[in-house]
Amino acid sequence: MRQKGLILLLIVMVVIASTIGSCKHEIPIIPPDSTTTSGDTTTVCDPTKVYFQQQVLPILVSNCAKSGCHDNASHKEGVILTSYNSTMSTGGIRPGYPSNSRLYRSISSNEMPPSGNPKLTADQKNIIYNWILQGAENLVCQNACGDTVNITYSLSVKPIITNKCQGCHSGSAPQGGIDLTTYTAVKAQVTNGKLWGSVNHDPGFSAMPKYGNKLSTCELTQIHKWILQGAPNN
Repeated sequence: MRQKGLILLLIVMVVIASTIGSCKHEIPIIPPDSTTTSGDTTTVCDPTKVYFQQQVLPILVSNCAKSGCHDNASHKEGVILTSYNSTMSTGGIRPGYPSNSRLYRSISSNEMPPSGNPKLTADQKNIIYNWILQGAENLVCQNACGDTVNITYSLSVKPIITNKCQGCHSGSAPQGGIDLTTYTAVKAQVTNGKLWGSVNHDPGFSAMPKYGNKLSTCELTQIHKWILQGAPNN
């Protein structure tokens, strides 16, 4: 009896193993949100605080961490602005004192970005000012997803392109020769497949934003739905 029981148990285990092995799970088009990493507790964004990963880093990556300037390879004047650690160690940041911080002085005086590149907006400068003033911490947060039903170019997609892409893809010498300052230019990148391939980090495409965090699930959903609608200029 005992031997029969062991044989039955082995048969059951083999059946379970084969069933598990045959299960297939589709890979979702939209990946998990990039703002949450293993072991981290991501908090909802507090409007009174400035979050480095969600607010500051995209500005630096898009406008400063370019080839020939402050990316890992170029590190002009020894300054690298591709991550929190590199920004803190090379950007002359003095937590609590924006006016005494090299990074803020450079952008507030319009010394940086250099000539031929769009200058930071007043809002972008204020974000960096307040981040330093609040202690220049490496804070992470996750806002509730925006509208993913009523998707339009002007209210959904254009703000993402402006804040996360145009720093590199604008001016007199846009990165890769790709200028994303007009709808027509953005639509062209949709048509050739490069916009979605890059922001979704598909194989064979240059992952964007370069060095920065991958766009959030919410942002990717908005862009993807807009593309599926035919990428209208609405």
